[in-house]
Amino acid sequence: MRIAVAGLHIECSTYNPVVTRAEHFTLMRGEGLLGNPHFGFLRDYPADYVPLLYGTAVPGGPVDRSAYEGWKAEVVEGLRSAGQLDGVYLAMHGAMFVEGMFDAEGDFITAVRDVVGPSVPIAASYDLHGNVSQAVIDGLDIFTTYRTAPHIDEEETRRRAVAMLHRCLNDGVRPHIVWAKVPVLLPGERTSTEDEPAKSLYASLPDVEAPEGIWDASFQVGYVWADEPRATAAAIVTGTDIGAMSKAAAGLAQRYWDARTQFDFGTTTGTLQECVQMAVTSPTGPVVLAESGDNPTGGGVGDRADVLAALLDAHAQDAVLAGITDKPATDMAYEAGVGGRIRLSIGGTLDPSSAPVAIAAEVVFLLETDDPMGREAVLRVEGVDLVVTARRRPFHNIADFTKLGLDPRKARIVVVKSGYLSPELAPIANPSLMALTPGVVDQDVARLERRHKTGPAFPWDRDFDWAPEVAVQASGR
Repeated sequence: MRIAVAGLHIECSTYNPVVTRAEHFTLMRGEGLLGNPHFGFLRDYPADYVPLLYGTAVPGGPVDRSAYEGWKAEVVEGLRSAGQLDGVYLAMHGAMFVEGMFDAEGDFITAVRDVVGPSVPIAASYDLHGNVSQAVIDGLDIFTTYRTAPHIDEEETRRRAVAMLHRCLNDGVRPHIVWAKVPVLLPGERTSTEDEPAKSLYASLPDVEAPEGIWDASFQVGYVWADEPRATAAAIVTGTDIGAMSKAAAGLAQRYWDARTQFDFGTTTGTLQECVQMAVTSPTGPVVLAESGDNPTGGGVGDRADVLAALLDAHAQDAVLAGITDKPATDMAYEAGVGGRIRLSIGGTLDPSSAPVAIAAEVVFLLETDDPMGREAVLRVEGVDLVVTARRRPFHNIADFTKLGLDPRKARIVVVKSGYLSPELAPIANPSLMALTPGVVDQDVARLERRHKTGPAFPWDRDFDWAPEVAVQASGR
């Protein structure tokens, strides 16, 4: 069998003013795609895979329209020239926002469907923080999504999608998809699968799949920082028994609705000033403080300096702040060299709403790199070791620090631009804190403007009744 492989994987905050351009993506084509570790699992599902294009980027602002249109055209042309195909696998995220387009995944999937026709099955894997639309449902035959947040089951999810596609092709059985939207939209940090009630909801999915005729049960928390009509939670079920699938989707949707007021942060939260004060007075350490409103892995800009100002005002000692995206500051550090002392302004180089902070610093480390956009420097500012970077990026792994001569396990305070902590940082936190800071991925979502929602939605609206309605795919195949 011949299966085409493609996808675009990015999460975009519509509140982020910084456009995500072609150079911000990592693109994989041909054997470079199949040879990438993210797709190594395909060898366990024998087929003649036709690798087209897969693009991924750090979450951010809207994707440049011309770049997206070019990639879509490349995939469409690749499908046209591929010859006879038996199936298509799309590795997607689900929260891509393209300039001037409210449903980018719907547009992309529809384009794929239009070229391969109604008889070729299409399977897709999604991030549970993606947003689904009727166009997405109509264009696919198979859908599955992550079941963990923080995400530790990306490969497992992709395997499910491809395994179902092989089942479809080997058995000659064409599945369908039904879905039920839920008018609830909460941030991932309040719906972590490590905490209740999301933990039990996702743990129940295998039981939901138990009846004959249900292949996959998925639940989308949705992506809250997208001011789009499609942004909502949803239950999606793939299978062959429409009746059983519809009952399962309605049940999942109702459970989520009933639990909507029970979701809460799985760690101690507070204002930036409150969290910094707790950090500097904590008798234990390392305190790992997440600055949530500027989290680049959620779509934040990554250049706000509020937390630096707060640490300095509190006279924090033995603190590591990783990091602030500031190319001018990073370049200045490289010009000064290790041991150099510089006066500079930090922050606000990408988002003009961010207030910069004037500092005097000593350059203590420079990452060796020939790529100007790969530069990372450590600046010592009083009791704070500040990481500045030329390119937007998160600091989630221990190696992100140690390659810069820093050890977060030995620091008194570690600050990262993050929401929930990564699987590597969470175990060392003693304690963990989350500052509910302003930014384009503000955790206090009720204060975000939503001009494009199509009806009442929790938590913006609270006094309304709702009952699940299951929608099926448009007929035609």
